[in-house]
Amino acid sequence: MSAGPAGPGGAGGLRPGTPVEVGVVDVLAWRRVARGWQVLSLERAAGVRCPGTWEMVHGKVEPGEPLERAALRELREETGLTPERLLSITMHPFYLVPARTVQLAAVFAAIVAPDARVTLSDEHVKHAWLTPSQARRRLTWPHERRALDDARVLLGTPAVWDVLELQM
Repeated sequence: MSAGPAGPGGAGGLRPGTPVEVGVVDVLAWRRVARGWQVLSLERAAGVRCPGTWEMVHGKVEPGEPLERAALRELREETGLTPERLLSITMHPFYLVPARTVQLAAVFAAIVAPDARVTLSDEHVKHAWLTPSQARRRLTWPHERRALDDARVLLGTPAVWDVLELQM
């Protein structure tokens, strides 16, 4: 697939031979509350990529690292959280402009204890546990809102967890 200057890659667009990598994980941290679920949103710090934006946990996959281990590592590094359960939700493609690669991000839902304490890394200045509707309004990136919607549907359907849950 190729696109011109107005296409997915911006200036230059996708070209034949553009590398495709599974190199990123996104993690939505969830906790059960009395009336359903809350999801964690993080505000990016000044001096880092996209300062002031609200996002889910995400990061790069290290060479040779399984996707679920990368998700657990990024969750721990960015929030100090360790999940009780980890579910595979979806894959999200995007064009990483600085590297001129197509990235496939593996998206996970990490279910944490209701009283789990968040310890932010230097990448973030604030966090908020929000209802899915509140998080949908707060999250900056449209793909994160779509992943949130997918996760909400799948968390509400425990009958499918047997094919989504990863052993940790």
